[in-house]
Amino acid sequence: MAIQKLYAGAKLRELRGRLAMTQKAFADKLGVSLPYLNQMENNNRPVSTAVVLGLAQEFGFDVTELQSGDEARLVGDLREALADPVFTGSAPALADLRLVAANAPALARAFLDLHRGYRQTHERLASLDEALGREDARLRPSPWEEVRDFFHYCDNYIDAVDRSAERMAGLCAPDETIAQAATRLLGKAGINVSYAPSDTLRAFDPATKLLTLSAAAHPATQSFQLLLQLALVTQGALLDATLDLARFQSDEARSIAKVGLANYFAGAALMPYHAFLLAAQETRHDLELLAARFGASLEQVAHRLSTLQRPGAKGIPFFFVRVDQAGTITKRHSATTLQFARFGGACPLWNVHQAFELPGQFLRQLAETPDGARYFCLARDVSKSGGSYHAPTRRYAIGLGCEVRHADAIVYADHMDIAAPDAYAPIGISCRICERRNCHQRSVPPLERHLRVDPNTRGLLPYQLD
Repeated sequence: MAIQKLYAGAKLRELRGRLAMTQKAFADKLGVSLPYLNQMENNNRPVSTAVVLGLAQEFGFDVTELQSGDEARLVGDLREALADPVFTGSAPALADLRLVAANAPALARAFLDLHRGYRQTHERLASLDEALGREDARLRPSPWEEVRDFFHYCDNYIDAVDRSAERMAGLCAPDETIAQAATRLLGKAGINVSYAPSDTLRAFDPATKLLTLSAAAHPATQSFQLLLQLALVTQGALLDATLDLARFQSDEARSIAKVGLANYFAGAALMPYHAFLLAAQETRHDLELLAARFGASLEQVAHRLSTLQRPGAKGIPFFFVRVDQAGTITKRHSATTLQFARFGGACPLWNVHQAFELPGQFLRQLAETPDGARYFCLARDVSKSGGSYHAPTRRYAIGLGCEVRHADAIVYADHMDIAAPDAYAPIGISCRICERRNCHQRSVPPLERHLRVDPNTRGLLPYQLD
C-alpha cells in the first residue's frame, strides 16, 4: 500500500507564528535547512518523518493536528458558497479549492466572510425598512453565524474551558452527585437554588442571588442548567479571556458566545473528559449506558462525543447534528471530513429525517458521499415535552456518526455488512453542490452542471445533467 504524503504548510506556518520564531530559528530547532522548511511551509514538499518527530520532541506538538479537519471544512464551505447563483461562470475545480484551503486558509475564510456579507446585504435589501434610514444598517456578519463558525473552526473543542470543567467535576465528594456539588459551590458564592413550576428552565436574579430552576424539567436538564450558571458565576475570567482571543465583531456575538462557552463548560463538567472517554470506549459508545452513567440526556451524550478532540487523547472523530421537523439544521459539528450544509436543510436521503417517523428507536445507516467516503450513521428522535398537556412539544432529531473504519468500536454497527458495496446509501451535502446525476430526491439542479431538457423524455428528473 502506498504511503500518503503529508502536506501541512499552513499548520507549520501557524505553529511558527504562535511560537514567534523566524524561519531560520524554527528550521534549526527541527534540524532541517532553511530552504527545506520554506518548501514544506509552501506545500512544495511533504512534511518529513524527521520533522514530525522534531515537532513532537522539541515543541510537544500533537502531530495528529497536522491532519486536522480544517482543510476539509474549508473546501466544503467554499464549494457551497461558490454554488451561489451570483457566480455565473464555471465553478473552480475541486483540486483548485483544495490548494486554496491548504495553502491560503486565511484567504479562504476572508472569501467566505465576504460571501456571507453579500448574502446578508442581499437579504436586507429585500426589506427596505431594515436596510434604509437606520444607523445600524451597516454591513456586519450575523452574530449567530459568527459564533457558529467560531466553534466550527475550533473543532468544537475549547481546551482551557474543558480542563477547567474537568477540575471542577473533581471537586465532587464521594457521596455527591454533580448536581449536588454544583449546588454546594453555588452556595459558597452566596447563591441559593430553588425549584418551581415554570416554563422557564433557568432564571437567576443577581439582586437576590436566587437561582430558580423549572421543577418540571428532566433531572439531566436541571443538572446542566446548574452547571451552566456555575460557569457564569465562577468562570467569568476564563470565559472572557477566551472571548477576547476570538475577537468577535459585535457585542451580540460575544454575548451569544459567552452563553455557548458556559454551555460547553456545563457539558464538560457533567461528562468529564477522561472519565467520559474511558466510559465511551468501555461501552463501545452506547448512548443509553453513557446517559445513565453520567446523568445526562441522549442529546448531551451525543454532542459530548463529538467534542473528544483533546490533543494526545482524542476519541473517535464523530459528526453530530440536530435537525427540526422542517429539516433545518439547528446544531452541527463535524470532526470528520463530512461537512454539513451551512444554508438550508440536510440531504433528504440521510436517516436523520426518518427518526421523526419512528420515535424512540435508533436508526442505523451506512452512507457514502459523492467523494467516495463511507460513514456509519446513527439517528434518533429527541422530542422534548413541555411538561404539561397544553405545553408545546419541541421535536428534534439527532444524527451521530463516524467514518466506517471506526465501526468496530461502535455497538450500534454490530452485524452490519460494512463490506457490501450496495449496503451504502448515496447521500450528499446540498443539492446545489451534489454531483450525483440521477438522485430521485434532488430538489434543485447542481450549479456546476449544464442542463439538457427534452420535452419528449421524462426520467427521474425533468432534465438531464451533462
